[in-house]
Amino acid sequence: MNYAYQLDSGLYARFLRGMAEADGTRRIEGKIAQVQLDGETGDIAALLLDSGERIEGDLFIDCTGFRALLIEGALRVGYDDWSNWLPCDSAIAIQTSSVRPPVPYTRAIAHEAGWQWRIPLQHRQGNGVVYCSDFLGHDAALEKLLSTVEGEKLVKPNHIRFRTGARRKQWHRNCVAVGLSGGFMEPLESTSIHLIQRAILRIVRMLPAGTISQRDIDEFNDQQFTDMEQIRDFLVLHYKVTDRRDTPFWRHVAAMDVPESLTHKIELFRETGRVFRKNEELFAENSWVQVMLGQGIMPQSHHPVAAKLRDDEMAHLLTTLREQVARTVAALPSHADYVARYCGADIPAAA
Repeated sequence: MNYAYQLDSGLYARFLRGMAEADGTRRIEGKIAQVQLDGETGDIAALLLDSGERIEGDLFIDCTGFRALLIEGALRVGYDDWSNWLPCDSAIAIQTSSVRPPVPYTRAIAHEAGWQWRIPLQHRQGNGVVYCSDFLGHDAALEKLLSTVEGEKLVKPNHIRFRTGARRKQWHRNCVAVGLSGGFMEPLESTSIHLIQRAILRIVRMLPAGTISQRDIDEFNDQQFTDMEQIRDFLVLHYKVTDRRDTPFWRHVAAMDVPESLTHKIELFRETGRVFRKNEELFAENSWVQVMLGQGIMPQSHHPVAAKLRDDEMAHLLTTLREQVARTVAALPSHADYVARYCGADIPAAA
């Protein structure tokens, strides 16, 4: 069964920091004042902190978020802007106390110019609204969010502006962009941590033994960019194929042109009912099928193998599957009981 984790990203980051420091990582607090380049090679030579400290290195990982101080600020690799396909450019997030046992899923709730999220954790609930500022103002978005959240508000609303897209090069010279510095997919499928993890694994696989290989750099960039394009297409699918037309925003996304790679996938499914997964793509066949069928795309034909079963054989197969699922579900504990037993955490409500 496909599944995903609902994580408190702040606590997760703290946990990873503890592991890294226990393994010998040295943490230096400071603000980057200047990125110094090697005058001969063009590589990054050192980071100059505002304290005056100079930090040299052979390989630099840019984790400076949207600012991308190294990969863009110093190396100027360029950015592919995908906001023409994913026009939402703003979000407001807030944490609230839990008022009921957590459900085992994230809620994504469409509104007139985007969508809202509700993510239950053990110790609180995450809430947010995502919207396109061309169709909804900040004050109206904030009111929409605050009028629908449940429980006590634990923090002040956090307003985030973003531009969906990707760096044209995720690895350039002796610098690798990881996380928001490499690009951003809007949070509809919560893929940011996944992309960070994939980037780290690729860095480990291609870690230079001595001189950095341009072949490694090219392969890293190709794999990373392919990941982001595939995720982009799946996100665009949610907006493009909906039959909602009640507001200017939804009429806009329904009428927009989409990448040719997505057009091919939609039309292939529409004509044949087939979906193909490529190159360890994140979203499986059933994810694509669920969104396309769920939004009203009914294939014009089906795989010939399906015709090999008689109607009574097909009815027996589907009935058996339904009964097996019902028996399995009936034997499972509730989500809250399962979490408490296997991964319960004693975390203060305001953590």
